Amino acid sequence: MATSRSEGIFKRYERNPIISVGDLPYRANSVFNAGVAEVDGETLLLMRVEDRRGISHFTIARSANGIDGWRIDHEPTLLPDPQAYPEELYGIEDPRITFIDEEGYWAIVYTAFSAGGPLVSLATTSDFREFERHGPVMPPEDKDAALFPVRFGGRWAMLHRPVSTFPTTTADIWISFSPDLKHWGDHRVLLPARKGAWWDANKVGLSPPPLETEHGWLILYHGVKVTASGSLYRLGLALLGLDDPCKVIARSNEWVFAPEEPYELYGDVDKVVFPCGWLLKDGEIRLYYGGADRCIALATARLDDVLEWLRKHSEGFGV
Repeated sequence: MATSRSEGIFKRYERNPIISVGDLPYRANSVFNAGVAEVDGETLLLMRVEDRRGISHFTIARSANGIDGWRIDHEPTLLPDPQAYPEELYGIEDPRITFIDEEGYWAIVYTAFSAGGPLVSLATTSDFREFERHGPVMPPEDKDAALFPVRFGGRWAMLHRPVSTFPTTTADIWISFSPDLKHWGDHRVLLPARKGAWWDANKVGLSPPPLETEHGWLILYHGVKVTASGSLYRLGLALLGLDDPCKVIARSNEWVFAPEEPYELYGDVDKVVFPCGWLLKDGEIRLYYGGADRCIALATARLDDVLEWLRKHSEGFGV
């Protein structure tokens, strides 16, 4: 692995990007923002692919080592179905995958782009060949959602990012609870966007699903700063209570990862690093992220180093 130019703890794979649109076996505009799972000893990416109309679908790539040798489905794995699911009229985007051990399946929370704007939808699968759609679980405008893999007090929990049309509100990360993964309530703001000149002012959103550690649930989130040259997407960290995910134990005051390389700086949307999935293997985090809405890249970090970095860069908290 090669280090980035910054002093960040996430190290970019020296041969990034690991998947580009030219690697697909069919014509498309771009491939990015993949959900990640470990299935039958392999790394599986459920990739967002934007076709040449501008409509997104999902396609699977598999690799024995999670780095190279990707085997990509020869045709789209999961296409939007606006006839049966009208909320998918303008495509399906940005999947986040959580294995629900209690149910024995993977839950895929994704953004469906409806006529009324983006909303949160749910699908499940036991093999990534057959998928069962469960339809919308949050109304528009809402996105950047993922499930926790366990219940809290008998209820499932989900992080998501609703957006109000009220002009003075910020776009914050919320948490909601459900008895059945379909009906959601007890909504509350969990991680508000900061204000002013902060890197994560006005708009934040969840990146990969929560990662369980002995110290709490590790959260990687993106902050969007609007600059004179456009929006800038960077990543920060937070830690939530292991038994109470409504408790924010720590939140980084600096970003931990930012666009620096050409494949992150220039694309359909410039200056973007956007992960939808990560894996923890032998104490190492593998972070799979979209670069500039054009490609998929890989960065790694030791979990212990990430937690120590968060401890040092969080005001008033200890990890």
